[in-house]
Amino acid sequence: MKRIAAQIRRVGLIANAEKAGAPELARRVAALLRRAGREVSVDPGTVTMFPKPPARAASIEELARTTDLLLVLGGDGTMLRVAREVAGSPTPLLGVNAGNLGFLTAISPDEIAPALRRLWAGEFSLETRSLLKGQVFRSEETTRLLALNDFVVGRGLTSRLIELEVLVNGELLTRYRCDGLIASSPTGSTAYSLAAGGAIVSPDAEVLTLTPICPHTLSIRPVVVSLNALVDVRLVSSRQVATLAADGQQHLDLSAGDHVSIQRSERQVQLVRLTGTNFFSTLRQKFGWSGSNV
Repeated sequence: MKRIAAQIRRVGLIANAEKAGAPELARRVAALLRRAGREVSVDPGTVTMFPKPPARAASIEELARTTDLLLVLGGDGTMLRVAREVAGSPTPLLGVNAGNLGFLTAISPDEIAPALRRLWAGEFSLETRSLLKGQVFRSEETTRLLALNDFVVGRGLTSRLIELEVLVNGELLTRYRCDGLIASSPTGSTAYSLAAGGAIVSPDAEVLTLTPICPHTLSIRPVVVSLNALVDVRLVSSRQVATLAADGQQHLDLSAGDHVSIQRSERQVQLVRLTGTNFFSTLRQKFGWSGSNV
């Protein structure tokens, strides 16, 4: 990776202003980047954190097009938002965890200086993460959404169970009476799907996990299908309403008869993984499993 490291001359900085200490952290990271001889650009939401702003891109998408690396300061929610906005770009993302659990953010604020030194030395790898695409069909209208973690068809504000008919590649799987259904990518397996009883999935596994939320029938369990499968979800009751959420951040109301299709997107994102860290060590650390160094 030393050749790729040598090509990182322009770095884009994206900071979540809602995180405590974000301006100070952004300015500290920018100073470290300049000290290493790198050019720094920021998105419109980050530029206000600097008394003397660096170069500013018009959008996060433009920032990805004009830089060689994106440094994202925030939590997993910030990473999810940025990933959707730059989906399909070859510019890799490195997350600095200014949030809580942090499965997508690779380093803590205290580790930034040594992490950057390792980055310039080429001590990293790039992980390709697939996104999911969701399409909602109603009458003549089609709405399209992207998600890195998951799509959730849920009952919204109603207290009643919803009834969902689910097909995989055109074949009926079952009808769920439940609070909702999570369609999770491997990346999203440690998010809502895990909380609802789904399995932890290695990010390089080519699978899609369907996890029901509080199903009425106790025999209903999560189902794992190919990541290349086409999953169709239909809201079947004539009086029901529901919602579709992409990564828990974008929401769309659903009505009876609406049809949601979920499948692998052609778009991907690249995440930076520092040498010596891996998915399983992250699991041990975050969950306090046996073998953790924490």
